[in-house]
Amino acid sequence: MSSVTPAVSLDQEVNPWEAQSARFDFAARKLNLDEGLWKLLRMPAREIIVHFPVPMDNGRIEMFTGFRVQHNIARGPAKGGIRYSPDVTLDEVRALASWMTWKCAVVNIPFGGAKGGVICDPKAMSQGELERMTRRYTSEISDFIGPEKDVPAPDMNTNEQTMAWIMDTYSMHARRTVTSVVTGKPLNIGGSRGRIEATGRGVMVACGESLRYHNMNVDGCRVIIQGFGNVGSNSARLLMENGYKIIGIAEKDGGLYNSNGIDIRQLIEYKYRNGMILGFRGADAIPSDELMVMDCEVLIPAATENVITSRNADKIKARIIVEGANGPTTAVADEILAEKRIFVVPDILANAGGVTASYFEWVQDRQGYFWKEAIVNEQLESILRDSFDDVVRYAEAHNVNNRIAAYMLAIDRVAFTIRQRGIYA
Repeated sequence: MSSVTPAVSLDQEVNPWEAQSARFDFAARKLNLDEGLWKLLRMPAREIIVHFPVPMDNGRIEMFTGFRVQHNIARGPAKGGIRYSPDVTLDEVRALASWMTWKCAVVNIPFGGAKGGVICDPKAMSQGELERMTRRYTSEISDFIGPEKDVPAPDMNTNEQTMAWIMDTYSMHARRTVTSVVTGKPLNIGGSRGRIEATGRGVMVACGESLRYHNMNVDGCRVIIQGFGNVGSNSARLLMENGYKIIGIAEKDGGLYNSNGIDIRQLIEYKYRNGMILGFRGADAIPSDELMVMDCEVLIPAATENVITSRNADKIKARIIVEGANGPTTAVADEILAEKRIFVVPDILANAGGVTASYFEWVQDRQGYFWKEAIVNEQLESILRDSFDDVVRYAEAHNVNNRIAAYMLAIDRVAFTIRQRGIYA
């Protein structure tokens, strides 16, 4: 299989924008994409940077920097989460916005890609400070978001409360209640049933389809999950309930291992009470980096970017990797995994359950009619199974790995739409 990217330093390797660009360029080349469309789709359409003041609890005023990047809106309004982290960068948000464009196209829903973030340490901020920061950030970008423009959602360190603040702030500016400006809201103000566990449910579907593709059984299928936040914990619980054996959970501060399987319901309760997984008596403590390379059938990176790199990819023993996180595998690591013949379900497919359920929420808000959870889950699983088949068939037809196939399929769909619409000049 052809090289995806030339030799690079580790700093370049783990830069999310460079990683996204490498995959995009390779897929565009395989598609023989027109040079003009290549240029158009390679760069975000709009990058918004805002610097804004927030009064803190101690009376001081702090300045914060926020971003909102809109990559492409050819197929519909921009869509993408907002994250709060000290490590947020413009390159990271650019990459995530681009991934959202391809993710929405892979599962064939009518959105383009966007992403947002604020540089802050949410763990060091009070609820009041977070609310004031969220509302001011929303007001700074309010001209650029809206149900027909750009629809934010929760991401790292944001949640349904954050979305409620954004919705209320936008509504106050609009002088009417606009529930469809964000997704991932609480149920009683326009949220959708099934949304919280949707990304984890999508990971479960990807695992099931991968086993089916390889004629493997669920019984005895050992799973290791890196990350135990919303995606990791919901993936673990749903997989356990469907017969998988969760033998390892890796977190930033350490991991857990039990060859007989970890009781995920008990672990979720333990983490809720203690704020961490360390000390849980139903498994042995183990360093997370060791856990990542232990023998298993399925490895699920479900936390942050760049956890599978050139430093550890050659040691991974899993037969299947299902990417619950955005950008967990670097482009250089992709080549190593391909040489090892590890079957990878890429992030823009594996974790698309969240944006698919967000699409359902947006539709329900606009209709003013809300679905039962069983209908949400049924529609979600149907879309993701069809998308899995589309990507695998594309990979086989073009003799590329699943990630490049997903990119090619997504780029092809967006480019086709642009050709149909034409270029306004």
